[in-house]
Amino acid sequence: MVPAPASAAPQGYAPGPGCAWQLMSNSTDLNVAFPDANATYWVLPYALGPGDSIRLSGTFPAARYFSLNTYGTDLDTVDTLRDDAIRPDPGSINPYVAPVAMPAPAERRWHATVVSGAADHSRNEIRGLPAGQQAPVGFLLVRIYVPDDAASPNGGVTLPTVTFSVGGQSIPLQPCAQPFNPRRYQGPIAAALTRVFDDFIERAAAASFPDNAAEVTFTNPATTAGLFPNGDNKYVGSPLTYRPGRVAVIRGKAPTFPDSRAGQSPATPGLQVRYWSMCQNDKVTPYPVVACAADFQTRLDADGYYTYVIAAPADLTPQQVASSDLTVIPWGTTSVERKIVFLRHMLPSPQFYPRSVQASQDSGAPPASTMGPYYPRATYCSAETVRSAGWPACYR
Repeated sequence: MVPAPASAAPQGYAPGPGCAWQLMSNSTDLNVAFPDANATYWVLPYALGPGDSIRLSGTFPAARYFSLNTYGTDLDTVDTLRDDAIRPDPGSINPYVAPVAMPAPAERRWHATVVSGAADHSRNEIRGLPAGQQAPVGFLLVRIYVPDDAASPNGGVTLPTVTFSVGGQSIPLQPCAQPFNPRRYQGPIAAALTRVFDDFIERAAAASFPDNAAEVTFTNPATTAGLFPNGDNKYVGSPLTYRPGRVAVIRGKAPTFPDSRAGQSPATPGLQVRYWSMCQNDKVTPYPVVACAADFQTRLDADGYYTYVIAAPADLTPQQVASSDLTVIPWGTTSVERKIVFLRHMLPSPQFYPRSVQASQDSGAPPASTMGPYYPRATYCSAETVRSAGWPACYR
């Protein structure tokens, strides 16, 4: 994929109005607010006055999941337009609606519009600003999960072109040649952006799982507000603390999913979720992800259960469990003692919904009581026990 030509960010400053999608977040670039390691997030900041709009022109990516999301200055969700809800252009096909072979890029085009007021999703409109917000500022995020080609985070297509309609003027923007990462620059604007993001994320993440939350016990977060939440995902999480020679073992039943890397369509019927993953994160600012094991990266036993071991390399290596059905997720740096591990469920089917994370949160019931075998049961265990006696000894 060759990105459209555009100016790169000058030293110490955010990109000017010459390009779109100025910010990109993933597990290696602007790794903040607990991202999934198998997803990439592109951010377009904007200001919209009454009657202003943003016109988007794009191509459906070859990926497991794709969505457009808007956020206010509190970094909470304003509106979402998901892949299978986007109407394709005349003569084009939306590959997320029916399990079809992926059409050529020219045959999967779409347009959408961010508006300042009420939005009509049937016309591919997205509300850009929350009611009651004083500042006319918002953020548009493009999310792409599990691109078919792992080397192309865009899903094999260019990012949407953007046209601002502001005060009667039309301002077209191509995607930036290189996203701007404020953590890689020096200067007043970069420092201000970093400080604003860190302050918001610090407050939001600290509220999601308080420090007194029970360790190795998965519960619903108190809130995900302020962490750029995606309404198509819900999470249960557990705090963890590193101790030398000790690992965390997590076991549960795996939902079925469309294995898009193996050629299955994201719209394949009869499966339980669109995507799920287990992710290990540092519980310190800027709350980065350490590593994830997504559905297609997770070993299962003959009964369809996963067993994760979260371990430091000094305690357990993937090679030491290579012949088992264990999946190792690294602790990351052991100098960060406070960790948090999330199980993520995306878009459960109606049939699976009662056992999903979503059902637990919608009902307010503890996930251990609603998820049945799909609830992740965790425990601490000696690394030596795992090596010598296997993970079942950890639950005796």
